[in-house]
Amino acid sequence: MTEQAPASSVQHLGFAWFAMVMGLCGLSLAWARAVPHWGSVALQVSLGLGVLAAGVLTLLLLGQLWRLLRYPAALLADARHPLRHVFVAALPSSLVLLPTVWVVHQGYSLWADGLWMLGAAGLLLATLGVVGRWLQPGLTAQDFWPGITPALFIPVVGNVLPALAGASLGHPVWAAAQYGLAAVLWPVALALVWVRIGMWGLWPQRLLPTTFIMIAPPSVLALSGHALGAPALVVHMLAGVALFFTLLSFTVLKRCLQQPFGMPFWGMSFPLAASAALGLLLSPEPGLAQWLASLWLGVVTGVIGALLLATLRGLMRGQLLQPEGPAPLPKLVSHQAQSVARA
Repeated sequence: MTEQAPASSVQHLGFAWFAMVMGLCGLSLAWARAVPHWGSVALQVSLGLGVLAAGVLTLLLLGQLWRLLRYPAALLADARHPLRHVFVAALPSSLVLLPTVWVVHQGYSLWADGLWMLGAAGLLLATLGVVGRWLQPGLTAQDFWPGITPALFIPVVGNVLPALAGASLGHPVWAAAQYGLAAVLWPVALALVWVRIGMWGLWPQRLLPTTFIMIAPPSVLALSGHALGAPALVVHMLAGVALFFTLLSFTVLKRCLQQPFGMPFWGMSFPLAASAALGLLLSPEPGLAQWLASLWLGVVTGVIGALLLATLRGLMRGQLLQPEGPAPLPKLVSHQAQSVARA
């Protein structure tokens, strides 16, 4: 007799679901960059994606509220989990990105300003929570290294997101301060990710799509830097780094697609959208570069559309909102066992 799969439940609505809002907002901002090239069509697509992102955010917030009231232990477990705790920052990131989309289309508004400040402050707290875990007494390698994945860039480097609309909302100093924090922490997080790969192996297979998150920091640092008045040379340097990580991420795409769809696949969405927006920013004049940037925007739109369809299909079939199995520990365990065996 086959064992019946557990029923899907809001109890398992993890914070990684807010990556949907980030991806949709990022794609909306990318299409807004295409308005000078494609006119009103791009504007309407951008606006529609922004409305969709707002609807998804509303549903997810209601779901998290229900989860807090009915399953508070599950929510707290996510915040304390050595691997999933970094996804908490996807919530304040969404609260920053949605007002950014609003500012692009409608300009300043009081609600956008308030939501932006709430999200920006939330990102600071999320970063403090993640980095503060590293300083806890008694922290062991088995507690530390499982959380070192590209998803670490969401809370650590997410502080660059407020700069996208900070100046337009009247907070250039605040936005610049968080931009500086992201610029300092990005090399630290990147170094930790490389050390983890070299000494303890790659992250779990189901998190392999989050490799694409490595595209986001240089892309958004370039976009936000441009908004804050950074020199063109710095923006182009960061664009080169973003291009490298884009090509590097696609080396794992085949392995990503060899597993069933899950919410970690949405980790691909915002980084790809940010790279598309950056490509359009750097190709203002008609020509080959602009054609390639527009083509890339179309590809990214197709990818995020496929993610939406896969998510709807997974929800209808009850394949999502399921409990996750225990993640395999980093290879430190096997390294220690080999040392003992040799001794």
